[in-house]
Amino acid sequence: MTNAEEKIQELIDKRAEARLGGGEKAIEKQHARGKYTARERIAQLLDEGSFEELDMFVTHRCTNFGQDKKHFLGDGVVTGYGTIDGRLVYVFAQDFTVFGGSLSETMAQKICKVMDLAMKMGAPVIGLNDSGGARIQEGINALAGYAEIFERNILASGVVPQISAILGPCAGGAVYSPALTDFTIMTKGISYMFLTGPTVVKTVTGEDVSQEQLGGASVHSTKSGVTHFAAEDGEEALRIIRQLLSYIPQNNLEETPLQECNDPIDRLADELNTIIPDSAKRSYDIYDVIRAIVDNGEFLEVQRDYAKNIVVGFARMNGQAVGVVANQPKVLAGVLDSNASRKGARFVRFCDAFNIPLVTLVDVPGFLPGTGQEYNGVILHGAKLLYAYGEATVPKVTVTLRKSYGGSHIVMSCKQLRGDMNYAWPTAEIAVMGAEGAVGVLYAKDLKGAADPAALKKEKEDEYTKLFANPYQAAKYGYIDDVIEPRNTRFRVIRALQMLATKKETNPAKKHGNIPL
Repeated sequence: MTNAEEKIQELIDKRAEARLGGGEKAIEKQHARGKYTARERIAQLLDEGSFEELDMFVTHRCTNFGQDKKHFLGDGVVTGYGTIDGRLVYVFAQDFTVFGGSLSETMAQKICKVMDLAMKMGAPVIGLNDSGGARIQEGINALAGYAEIFERNILASGVVPQISAILGPCAGGAVYSPALTDFTIMTKGISYMFLTGPTVVKTVTGEDVSQEQLGGASVHSTKSGVTHFAAEDGEEALRIIRQLLSYIPQNNLEETPLQECNDPIDRLADELNTIIPDSAKRSYDIYDVIRAIVDNGEFLEVQRDYAKNIVVGFARMNGQAVGVVANQPKVLAGVLDSNASRKGARFVRFCDAFNIPLVTLVDVPGFLPGTGQEYNGVILHGAKLLYAYGEATVPKVTVTLRKSYGGSHIVMSCKQLRGDMNYAWPTAEIAVMGAEGAVGVLYAKDLKGAADPAALKKEKEDEYTKLFANPYQAAKYGYIDDVIEPRNTRFRVIRALQMLATKKETNPAKKHGNIPL
């Protein structure tokens, strides 16, 4: 064997060693936990044969606590680039078979390198997280590594899409990188996120809690809102990422990807003409409206199980990706509360950052009253949604289906928040408040002194309803651009989006606004 052949063989052997990560036994343990290895996950995520690995031969530099005797090629993370549906993406996948995927100085450097490349090239970054946290043996160097990653997350925010999949443990400081990214996907029963684990919680507070109860996918998808998607397993989590990226441009300077549409733009949805119940106190399902107007009824909902009184997600209209925000009358009558406001605001700001037009479907009776909401800062949280819509410069099309009362009317992309096209169904009621509340305020004295208060109340409510429970008062002032037949909603919204395709609007020059956080 020639010298050159020996060196080539050495390369082949080293590559084979690197691909084994922590070794065959560690890989078997990973599989036994119901988890894939880092490389298996990348292979599932990316187009076949597209992955180009970087820094395969990196090893850690730590000599503390016997670390100088343990080295693995790649040092616990697989990094590189490839394509999803032919589009460039950068990816890093933590390898739990190497030191439990714990973050070292060199591991952080590898992750930072692909993040820097993503910013230069204007392409999404996908992080597949499966890590026990900071590598304790490296002390402050590991913490510095996390901080380097966080800073890049912050600088990349609103420039390139950032997606995090939590496919195993994610604890301590490690949780902040996913929290800083645009979307987080967790796997049920396998992944968890928390700042302090059950042992510390028990020591400090006396509370006895499991990992799942403290920070599992079900907790974060229903109670905290930390995660945007809860997947049944790792494979579904990766499918969600691919689906999500199909709606999102490569970066903040590009338009959303267009897909061929075989759903006619003038398709009538006759069922919408009768979907609003005669009684204002009866509900209907907003999903029926969304599916009726979007291409082929396809809707990728974000945060499906959190703050269900508002629905947000991605769809297409005539092949163009749009962000949908809609009140859900079936849950709390569609009222806005703290969680719904935060959920909506975050989604609106993402869409605005990445040039995704917004379609807003309004049926909102107001904000949820009570001390619980006021003490929880509903004023500030409602202001977040208000701020997000008012700041957004993307095309904004709003359709009021039924109720749109008071402050909640303003918050839901009204004309004065630079709504581009504001439509209403004939069933729309746009007013300061509902008839019952208004009559109670306007005729309080009359009702007290009336011989038949119930009859007078009914008379005045009917009078108020006739005057205000319609869209024509708002249309009279140009606050509603047109009153449309419900079954034509798809056609009218698409026509509006086509007209708005060349929209150019800017905000005043400033370092940044001070959103009410």
